[in-house]
Amino acid sequence: MKTHSRVVVIGGGVVGCSVLYHLTKLGWSDVMLIERAELTAGSTWHAAGGFHTLNGDTNMAALQGYTIRLYKELEAITGMSCGLHHVGGITLADNPARFEQLKAERAKHRYMGLDTEILGPDEIAKLTDGMVNLEGIIGALYDPLDGHLDPYGTTHAYAKAAKMGGAEIVLHTKVIATNPTKDGWEVVTDKGTVTCEHLVNAGGLWAREVGAMAGVYLPLLPMAHQYLVTDDIPEIVARGGREFPHVMDPGGESYLRQEGRGFCIGFYEKPCEGWSIDGTPWTWGQELLPDQYDKIADSIEFSYRRFPALQRAGVKRVIHGPFTFAPDGNPLIGPVQGLRNYWSACAVMAGFSQGGGMGLALAQWMIEGEVERDPRGFDVSRFGTWTSPGYTVPKVIENYQMRFSVSYPNEERPAARPFRTTPMYEVFDGMNAVWGQQYGLEVVNYHALPGE
Repeated sequence: MKTHSRVVVIGGGVVGCSVLYHLTKLGWSDVMLIERAELTAGSTWHAAGGFHTLNGDTNMAALQGYTIRLYKELEAITGMSCGLHHVGGITLADNPARFEQLKAERAKHRYMGLDTEILGPDEIAKLTDGMVNLEGIIGALYDPLDGHLDPYGTTHAYAKAAKMGGAEIVLHTKVIATNPTKDGWEVVTDKGTVTCEHLVNAGGLWAREVGAMAGVYLPLLPMAHQYLVTDDIPEIVARGGREFPHVMDPGGESYLRQEGRGFCIGFYEKPCEGWSIDGTPWTWGQELLPDQYDKIADSIEFSYRRFPALQRAGVKRVIHGPFTFAPDGNPLIGPVQGLRNYWSACAVMAGFSQGGGMGLALAQWMIEGEVERDPRGFDVSRFGTWTSPGYTVPKVIENYQMRFSVSYPNEERPAARPFRTTPMYEVFDGMNAVWGQQYGLEVVNYHALPGE
């Protein structure tokens, strides 16, 4: 292990490896990544591996499109397989509000150069061979880019491409401390000390612990997430090798895709749970959590009605593991205010949809001083020093619960409210104030009339 590098990236998940690759792609070769165990040993290894472009933030949607298109480039550069399955994806709408939201997303996608289409029930039935119960379904959004991949192979493809560009990757090396110096950072590990100009926290499940080494609180929380893999399903076998498209059913809080000759189905259930709220153990990394069918019982029941073929398939295995969220569900990317050359690459909950785009954005920020796309939706500085676990935990849980809910412009969500108030809060509240929240602070949107 060398003792100096221009950049040190801490964390060997898909995001850390993407950052490392994009730094070399944009011209910085004196870069290294330090990983406490093996590449993918965190959230990456147990990910379902799905990818999609659907995102309410148009800049995030465009960066997700970049991520998905990048995989074939990685395969061409490295000669490695990412295990790509571009099967297309269908997002169902079971009420008029959701359908209007999907039509609005399609309009934004066209503007951002993404080719998506609105489908009617007949078209959905044709694409799915009638395997989706369309009762109550008004329409859907179809994205031909959607699909899934091999998380392990993709992460190693990023890593190989980075090494081909001059990067160094050091495994089985635990970071113990990060200390600021006059011209950068000192990274202390159990194998020695490395000095660097730039430090990137891509710690994933351990991002909070890595941040704390530098005196930084990062507002993120791991959430426990479950998905099921079924035995063979006759209807899938009968398709003769034609892969089933991804189907996202927001009404049922589920996503479904083909896995082998069966299905993989995961849930964003309302009775969700934060995991390791007080900190991630350093000994964690290649384990799974115990099955908890009771949390997803209602979601399973609904999905068996939406996808009747599931009723005839046994469950082969359950994958229950943690991955990280920020309070609003978007990544925490960019320079950490108050610390020179300390960069965040955390809370990328959809790593295989967003990892490539976030790696590109951070590399541009570090090397060129600005990002091609508007970073406001994922800039780590959108959360200031006022955040604390008392804000982060309820907001992350709320976001997880509402991941498939219809969202509206300027929507005010109730969790962790009020969190910060001015001395005039009680006065205005007594004057029928209708409150909003900006930067964690309660602000008056307007005063309601009596009786409203």
